[in-house]
Amino acid sequence: MYTSRYLFFGVILTCCLFVSCQSPDSTTQEPMIMQADHSLIPELLPRHTQLGTEAEQLEVRNLYEELAHKISQHPEDATSQLKLAQLFMLEARVTGEHGHYYPATLQVLNRLLSQNPEKDVEFGASALKASVLLSLHQFEEAKTVAQHAVSLNGFNALIYGSLVDAHVELGEYADAVKMSDKMNAIRPDLRSYSRASYLREIYGDLDGAIEAMTRAAETGYPGYEETAWCRLTLGSLYEQQGDLKTAKAQYERILQERPQYPFAIAALAGIAGKENNQELQEALLQQAIRIIPEVGFYIDLTSLYQDQGREDEKEVLVDEILLMLEDDEATGHVMNLEYAHLYLDLMDDPEKALEYAQKEADIRPKNIDVALTMAEIMITTEEYEAAAEYLEAANLTGNQHPHLLLISGLTSIGLGEEKTGIELIRQSLEQDPYQSGPLVAHAQSFLD
Repeated sequence: MYTSRYLFFGVILTCCLFVSCQSPDSTTQEPMIMQADHSLIPELLPRHTQLGTEAEQLEVRNLYEELAHKISQHPEDATSQLKLAQLFMLEARVTGEHGHYYPATLQVLNRLLSQNPEKDVEFGASALKASVLLSLHQFEEAKTVAQHAVSLNGFNALIYGSLVDAHVELGEYADAVKMSDKMNAIRPDLRSYSRASYLREIYGDLDGAIEAMTRAAETGYPGYEETAWCRLTLGSLYEQQGDLKTAKAQYERILQERPQYPFAIAALAGIAGKENNQELQEALLQQAIRIIPEVGFYIDLTSLYQDQGREDEKEVLVDEILLMLEDDEATGHVMNLEYAHLYLDLMDDPEKALEYAQKEADIRPKNIDVALTMAEIMITTEEYEAAAEYLEAANLTGNQHPHLLLISGLTSIGLGEEKTGIELIRQSLEQDPYQSGPLVAHAQSFLD
């Protein structure tokens, strides 16, 4: 299902800058030459040349050098520290270098908050810290920090967005709806529409989710990263409906507005795979990987190698993925669910998958993705009664995601309710006939 993965690599739009970068005129200037004190000011990593325009990259570099200079000269400069933290979070999103930028952002924010800044700066720093913690999958702490930020300023839409995200990931969906309503009441824009879309999807209203995400994408400025991500998510919703043509059109439009956007390239790779063009699928995934080191791209490529029986190449990539996940964990990123799916889907080790999934289930048992992952593992080990218990949590909101319907169908068949199970599988494959994987093949066998 991977819904939360999409949310936390993109639709958490709290990461946008609270304070904008320099004016466009700054892009014509030469970057300032100076050496920052990295004990005080973390490093800005060079971007891949294809990530954004040359002018955008120069603007980012100029802003970093300007802020580094100000902080070096005036270590108590709260505004510059907050802008630097915001810049790092933007770079985390654009470059995929999460292992560097999330700790760098927290370093700056924690130092700033330790200086007892004025209320408005404390709010900005707390709101951004909540966003970092969400990105690190530290959801309970993120909720606590966001609630503190609300106590400082209850009239800012973005902080309610962080609370929506935290409540969703903790499985507190009714609370997420309340926060989404507050966010939309304060400022109906790209960020609030995207949250409303996600909640509609969770509650089984896919048409409503598409409507809200369309509004979000059309509200955003063409070419901006956050607009590209909204359109990417819109494409994924069309894919859920089996509408590859419209999904593909969304991804292609992204690349017209923001060339070489790696997530759109990877999404087109997914379309190519569903159209049985594995040669194009592999080429597009390799292209995306060359732009940013996104673990999801490596997982998709590994899955392709598995389908093609290219075991040696698959094993090489699995080792790389494990190293990437270890690096993420070392910087505070909670990766239990990613490990669980790696061991279950690509390493045929349900016991190890259960070890990781159970860790996450102990933390947030009401989350749909977590409950669904546990149910998948239980089906693999033919523990259908246990699978049914986890599916109770996964089905509480009426979510109609095709993969959830398929897992529910297999569970029903395992419990002897074959007629109900076959109907659920039929609904799943009619909604999205392009699903793949061992469980899909197993489900398909009951219809043949």
